Amino acid sequence: MGSLSVSRRDVLKVSTLGAAALALPFERVARAKTASKIAENKIPRPYTLPFKVPPVIDGRGGGTITIAQKMQNAVILPGVQTPIFGYNGITPGPTILARRGTPLSVAVSNELPAKHPNWGYEAWTSVHLHGSASKPQFDGYASDITRVGQTKTYQFPNNQESRTLWYHDHGVHHTAENAYMGLAAMYLMSDELEDRLPIPKGSYDLPVVIADKMFAANGSLMYDDEGHSGLYGDVMLVNGQPWPNLKVAKRKYRFRILNASLSRGLRLQLSNSAPMTVIATDGGLMPKPQTTVQLRVGMAERYEVVIDFAQYAPGTKIQLRNLGVPNSRDFDNTDKVMQFEVTADAFDAANNAVADADGNLNPDNEIMKLDETTVPGIKTVKLDLHRSNSTWKVNNTTWDDIVKSNYQTVVANPQPDEVQIWEITNKSGGWFHPTHIHLVDFKILSRNGKPPFNYELGPKDVAYVGENETVRLITKFAHQTGRYMIHCHNLPHEDHDMMTQFRVGTDNADNDPITSAPAGPIGATGGVTVIPVVNTSTPATPTATPTAVPTPAATTATPAPAATTTTRRRR
Repeated sequence: MGSLSVSRRDVLKVSTLGAAALALPFERVARAKTASKIAENKIPRPYTLPFKVPPVIDGRGGGTITIAQKMQNAVILPGVQTPIFGYNGITPGPTILARRGTPLSVAVSNELPAKHPNWGYEAWTSVHLHGSASKPQFDGYASDITRVGQTKTYQFPNNQESRTLWYHDHGVHHTAENAYMGLAAMYLMSDELEDRLPIPKGSYDLPVVIADKMFAANGSLMYDDEGHSGLYGDVMLVNGQPWPNLKVAKRKYRFRILNASLSRGLRLQLSNSAPMTVIATDGGLMPKPQTTVQLRVGMAERYEVVIDFAQYAPGTKIQLRNLGVPNSRDFDNTDKVMQFEVTADAFDAANNAVADADGNLNPDNEIMKLDETTVPGIKTVKLDLHRSNSTWKVNNTTWDDIVKSNYQTVVANPQPDEVQIWEITNKSGGWFHPTHIHLVDFKILSRNGKPPFNYELGPKDVAYVGENETVRLITKFAHQTGRYMIHCHNLPHEDHDMMTQFRVGTDNADNDPITSAPAGPIGATGGVTVIPVVNTSTPATPTATPTAVPTPAATTATPAPAATTTTRRRR
């Protein structure tokens, strides 16, 4: 059986994409407060477009659903056709509804172009259900790729408590480009505890997928990660819509906020400085709700926030603003996210609270009850995030080192159900690193010896590790065994090459992330062979204009039956 072999030297070494990434910052400085090259009159004024909600696939009954990764034209800017990569041809892709205790199979086919029309790379993919305790072979392991013309069926156990998950691409060395092109969507898992709580539901429970983009003169997406340090667009999208306006009734709403940007951290605040109530974090409901005026959201973090509009007169307009975080590149309107416009519409008064009658949400969450003082001989694992020899590293290793070890090198080897302390230290003074640990939820214990923010007092799977900061966390390695990734969710950092892995228990034939359940040709049956990754460099002359694709019809998805050099950002 073939093995995946990818060298960092193979990736964007002297490609024109790499050259453009190094050259474009000079142009952007000249343009001052904008990044896009498209005519200004093509970009809408903030708050003039309506809020949209992605379509839903109901997988709560289990079985198998099918999703196709496709390139389509999307109308993101009014009257402009923008080629995107989308699950079922849309971005964000369909929101999948799941139910705890009901496993779900998702068959994903790669129907993307063989080469990206602008950037020239081979569009292999790997689907990661972020926040799920999936087996290693269904976790979106970066080197477990699905090539164009192949399909893979993922088995999602749905064995955790209710939570806001999301699925996105994780294909080795091209996660950033694929996710930026649009391969991201929400996955919402419910359970009986959530059902019983009187928190907002139904039409008062809304996704807020935030991402920043920049547009070329012809309307295509521009990609400039500034020498693999970070990509910062000037157009803020919510559910794929630039700076939308949402009409709200005089009651409480629950917003599931996901920062789906590649590199932009957010510091959210309402324009009138009114409080927001946080009821859930990455891993689901908090023990108790927490109130805050500002909410910092690193890439891939999710927070469920309740905002009460009952006190406002009809016609009142309140904006959700982004105050920004250190070391992000800001533009004219990146301080704006969306607007709420209060109406006099009638509404359902049920489920209009932030907790139960005792003020609780999920006081018995196992992770939040972990206490380092009660675990005899608890082990501490230290992770050092830094840049060395122009490459992003974890404990002075890269994913290329993992590949060279035949995927055997690990930074930790906890045993099933073992509890450990992890200390994550960021020595990169010019960047923060939102660090994602696959498989597990964890509890943040401290930041540089100080308590975490109150809105972090819930189960997490991404830790915002600030510049020159050490974050201590505690977790239990439950649910599965095998190898799982740890990486920075600034996706250009992950791709170049701040990613490593840990192993729970031992490896066996049933949990190898590459060979246990490889992708195969679309429509094929029977066994398949792993196709190794080779020749990953991009062509010398990528196409200047995106390949024309037909404007997509409305997509309805239904369940089926059964340059490697990294340079510091210029400021």
